[in-house]
Amino acid sequence: MSKQDVEYFLNSLGLPNSTTEVFMLNTPDNQDQTSKLTNWKNPPTVAELKQDYQLAKTNHSAVVTQIDKFLDNLHIRGSAKIKSRDKNRSSVQPKLIRKQAEWRYAPLSEPFLSAENIFKVFPTTWEDADSAEENQLVLNHQFNNQIKKVKFIDDYVRNCVNEGTVIVRTGWTYKEVPVTKQVPEYSYIPCPEEYMQQLMDAAQVVLSDPSQKELLPDAIQKSIDATVENERPIWAVQTGVVEVKTTEVVLNQPELTVCDYQDVLPDPLCKGDIDKANFVIYRFETSIAELAKTGLYSNLDLITKGDKNSIAQADEAFQNATYLSQNFSDNNRQKFTAYEYWGLWDINGDGILKPIVATWVNNTCIRMEENPYPDQRLPFVFVSYLPTKNSLYGEPDGALLEENQSIIGAVTRGMIDLMARSANGQKGVRKDALDVVNKRKFLNGEDYEINGNIADPSSIVYTHQFAEIPQSAPFMIDYQNNEAEGLTGVKAFSGGLSGESLGDVAAGVRSVLDAASKREMGILRRLSAGLIEIGQRILAMNAEFLSEEEVIRITNNQFKTVRRDSLKGRYDIKLEISTAETDNAKAQELAFMLQTMGNTLPAPVTTTLLAEIAKLRKMPHVAHAITNWKPEPDPYDQKMRQLAEEQAILKNELIRAQIQATLTGANLDMSRAELAGAQTGLVQSQVDQNNLDFVEQESGVKQERDLQRIGHQAESQAKLAVLQNVLNTHPRKSL
Repeated sequence: MSKQDVEYFLNSLGLPNSTTEVFMLNTPDNQDQTSKLTNWKNPPTVAELKQDYQLAKTNHSAVVTQIDKFLDNLHIRGSAKIKSRDKNRSSVQPKLIRKQAEWRYAPLSEPFLSAENIFKVFPTTWEDADSAEENQLVLNHQFNNQIKKVKFIDDYVRNCVNEGTVIVRTGWTYKEVPVTKQVPEYSYIPCPEEYMQQLMDAAQVVLSDPSQKELLPDAIQKSIDATVENERPIWAVQTGVVEVKTTEVVLNQPELTVCDYQDVLPDPLCKGDIDKANFVIYRFETSIAELAKTGLYSNLDLITKGDKNSIAQADEAFQNATYLSQNFSDNNRQKFTAYEYWGLWDINGDGILKPIVATWVNNTCIRMEENPYPDQRLPFVFVSYLPTKNSLYGEPDGALLEENQSIIGAVTRGMIDLMARSANGQKGVRKDALDVVNKRKFLNGEDYEINGNIADPSSIVYTHQFAEIPQSAPFMIDYQNNEAEGLTGVKAFSGGLSGESLGDVAAGVRSVLDAASKREMGILRRLSAGLIEIGQRILAMNAEFLSEEEVIRITNNQFKTVRRDSLKGRYDIKLEISTAETDNAKAQELAFMLQTMGNTLPAPVTTTLLAEIAKLRKMPHVAHAITNWKPEPDPYDQKMRQLAEEQAILKNELIRAQIQATLTGANLDMSRAELAGAQTGLVQSQVDQNNLDFVEQESGVKQERDLQRIGHQAESQAKLAVLQNVLNTHPRKSL
């Protein structure tokens, strides 16, 4: 573009800028007017970053042209809009591609929106098992409450369906505001005896459940902290209130942006894999005020008026005249284009590439630092609708339906022209059939007379009608609609809602629906893979950027405190999504199982199946109620059960008593048997003794023994008498 062209365009817009100044701002000889933002040995210059931009722009321009064509065909605008040379000719173009897309939106977005919690987090190692549940709670809470889930999913699905590719930029939003708080002031003393028990009880509660500390009074919390710090009982006494200026975090959450395809320029040499890309450049509109508010940018005072002018940015020159004329006039709010470079660079000159981020406006670099995200990856996720080999970008259904839409449009316009060019409703009358008076009556709708020389009165008036449309025209339209449905797998019911539109027999209908469901499930899997990657990046950011503690609502009246340091680890993410058809099929199978098994299933199994059916029918509250339902005990049944238990206990005690009595009787009988045996032995001994006495008496043994005994006694008495006599006779001698 010549300097004269620039000057002419500026004059046509009424801009006072000097053409020479604006033109020179884009010349390669112009040096960077930026301060040094880093202490790197080999930081990239704006000129070097622009070289990567120019490298990506050629391939990106071709992609933009192709996507523009897809969108023109979708909305019937631009190159797809019919420009009729004859004003009497129709320029109608039926929106076949738009019709197919409308039937795509809801089936693809509903699986993500109908599930209350779409993310399931699983640990990769046993050390991460405890924190996986907390990560799942935080991730689903962020998607359901902090991110505009419905808008994001709708934009995510519609961009993918319309353009063939959706690009999501992941980031983090942090905002704090200054506040003044009334903070109590405390003095610390050794804990008095009357407060010792209270302090011990509070400390015991905190030790058993640290999350309960926040529920305690502030003085108790201070006392516990001081006690732990000093290792002896300390009591906090409030002495007053002071005003403290501090900051309060109002936003600290992930940010997801569905990018415009024109604003993202990836590395053209990555061969369809964003993880192999060396850089991605993101172009966005901003202002001095917006940049200053983030606190990430420097050198904002070096951005000149020429930098803000879109003509000063080579690729934007003459692209949008409305953008130039409709802009804020003040310096802080005036919009301009900034370029954000995410990529790899040898910042230390040692041959090792490090991930960096740099932002520039024209020739002014306003940000340069290492990649702040913990995963060190490019913060862009590309998801393709119909994948294309070696390309980050996919194709929409419109790439398949362009010819079908053109043919349907041509045939439709032909039918419209055929009907529009006929004089429908007009009447023609023979000149000699009516005189002046009767012709006036005829025109006024009154009774009139016909000349007598007319043989056939019905031939005097001819009423024009629409020409018959040839049957080949609607046949061609139906053929193209069927062809379109076959190409996309979307049954848009162009042939009506009758059963014949799907097939003549049930097997044919089932095969058609199964094929369409598989095609739809394939697209859903690609969309799900993109969301899984987004979830993994958010998990990595949560472990670094979240507050120290996050309170997550589990149910309406249940809350859980999650600590940031417990979120670190390695996890796998899965999505709980399915189509309405698959959910309905599963629900019917489970209902059939319940119906066939009847009352033979245990109550816990029946409850589980009913809860699962409620989940598949998208009734989470019913599933929760079924899962947590416990039947209230009937007082009569409870009393009868108690009596039955008491009866069983008494019966057991009776049986034990009977067994004990039986055992006692057996022991008594055994004792009696032993006594009888002993008595029998005694009798036998007496009998033996008597027999022995009898034998001894008969044999004289007893008499002999008596004689011997008597003899021994007599001999002993004699010796005793002699000894006594001796003693009495010689008493002293014996002494």
